[in-house]
Amino acid sequence: MNAPVRPDQLLLDQDLAAPEFRRGEIEGRWRKGDVAWPHAVIFVSAEARPSAPAEFAFRFNCEGYRQRPVTAQPWDAAANAPLPASRWPNGKSIAPSVFRPDWKSGQCLYLPCDRLSIEGHDAWKHEHPARLWQPKRGIICYLEQVHELLNQSDYTGIRSA
Repeated sequence: MNAPVRPDQLLLDQDLAAPEFRRGEIEGRWRKGDVAWPHAVIFVSAEARPSAPAEFAFRFNCEGYRQRPVTAQPWDAAANAPLPASRWPNGKSIAPSVFRPDWKSGQCLYLPCDRLSIEGHDAWKHEHPARLWQPKRGIICYLEQVHELLNQSDYTGIRSA
């Protein structure tokens, strides 16, 4: 007998099938990878850079979704393992401040919308209100921020390139 589906899992499934997520897929901003509750792998496209991939995978922990923020880490989808630090996105100033393999052992991104990163950063609630987790928007608010980071002039490719 199958275990009942959890409410947070149902909400994530709904959001991954919703028009806003689908629009991002159609526009080539992101695409859904494997989902094995409570994790979802989502690929986010990146602006073309020499020796850099066209997209990066992120493994989201969605437990408690939407009421609790998700947390995501760069992911090697082929190896089904965390992305080595040498292959994390890099940049001039903004990208390396967010994609920090040294922060919390590389388990999350240094973003106000990330469940692990918001801990201990009470000032972010006032300093970056537009970048906080928005339960009504769900995973879209996180994906939009990552896509923006990977498609701005600050982004330069991967760390070892």
